[in-house]
Amino acid sequence: MKHHLPKGSKKLLNAWAFYDWANSVYSLTIASAIFPLFYGALFRDAGIEKIEVFGGMIERAPLITYVTSAAFLLVSIMTPILSGIADYTGNKKIFLKIFCYLGSFSCIALYWFSLEHIYISLFTYFLGLIGFWGSLVFYNSYLPDIAFPEQQDGISAKGYSLGYIGSVLLLLLNLVMILKYEWFGFESAGAPTRWSFILVGLWWAGFSQYSFYYLPKGNDNKAKANASVLFKGFRELKKVWVGLGENLRLKRYLTAFFVYSMGVQTVMLAASYFAEEELAWSSDDERTFGLIISILLIQIVAVAGAVLTSRLSRRFGNLMTLIFINFVWIGVCCYAYFVVTPVQFYGTAAVVGLVMGGIQALSRSTYSKFLPETKDTASYFSFYDVAEKIGIVIGMFLYGFIAQITGSMRNSIFFLGVIFLVGVLLLYMVPGRSVKKRMTEIKD
Repeated sequence: MKHHLPKGSKKLLNAWAFYDWANSVYSLTIASAIFPLFYGALFRDAGIEKIEVFGGMIERAPLITYVTSAAFLLVSIMTPILSGIADYTGNKKIFLKIFCYLGSFSCIALYWFSLEHIYISLFTYFLGLIGFWGSLVFYNSYLPDIAFPEQQDGISAKGYSLGYIGSVLLLLLNLVMILKYEWFGFESAGAPTRWSFILVGLWWAGFSQYSFYYLPKGNDNKAKANASVLFKGFRELKKVWVGLGENLRLKRYLTAFFVYSMGVQTVMLAASYFAEEELAWSSDDERTFGLIISILLIQIVAVAGAVLTSRLSRRFGNLMTLIFINFVWIGVCCYAYFVVTPVQFYGTAAVVGLVMGGIQALSRSTYSKFLPETKDTASYFSFYDVAEKIGIVIGMFLYGFIAQITGSMRNSIFFLGVIFLVGVLLLYMVPGRSVKKRMTEIKD
């Protein structure tokens, strides 16, 4: 039975936002909390620090960062192609479903993750990343199809809120299952940890059905996904790149963003592995409880950080606020180099949360204000997203490489501090008036 809800209808908007409730459990449970703990425990239980992969011995932390980097490299190549398909074919729902099921079934398959079958295990983790980020391309592209411009900010925020609530609820359930495993009939914490991966996959695929039921197939464009459509995204990116040569302020800002965003995203993706491996936890239970609590702390504080950053930018301007936040990140990296105890890590996590939410929101809005007068904003934001993902590829690779050649992730953290310092210098080189002054003049 087909449902053709009118654009802007409350039921259609809620169905779209509900996909955030479904898929956000991946980013919190798999990317940030439970899987990093599980991955580290596998090596500790086996009594090894290194494993043979492709003929060479590699430590566990660099290994997972390389796999993550490779996944984001593929995503950065795929995104322009997928965006072209999303824009020019009449059935984007089928692509949303494909990537959703790829991600959710990959999460379920992590139940069988083992060092004995390390290649297929890492490939499963790799596919989970592809499924999550690939589905977001089509999910985000639905927004102008289902909501009028005046509705888009509100329903987008509702999606983020639903995603936050849903992911926190499942993470808390997973935490109880792991710490109080005997309540659920398990003999050790290992089994409920693996079961948490199954729960993520079932939650993601299961709750997505509500979105799939009401979302339309796509726009009215019936064009076939031929070569012209497939490579449209790359042509659009090339056009933006050429346009940057005529806009010095935007070009320098984007360069600065590319550098410091590399640091931000790498910290977010690698922090759990750093805490799991480098801190002096008194027991496995303290490690599990402490790491999950710190992840939740970051999530909660990030909301306050976004509000605080918004107020600072109104008072001091976007660029000066971004420079200040980057200095805070430099301080975080320098302090994290010496962090040993869980309590020290909690304090660091609180500061990270404060600047994490703010810098992401402010970076995007600053980019938006620097854009030239154009109707083709989608291409500029596609360029922005690809730049961010390529930054993740480089950041995660260098993080893992430095940890591998020096034998410690602490040296990688110090290196990230240098990245933020370069970001500060590049932000100082962005020419012209502050964004605040420019926007005031426009209003006048």
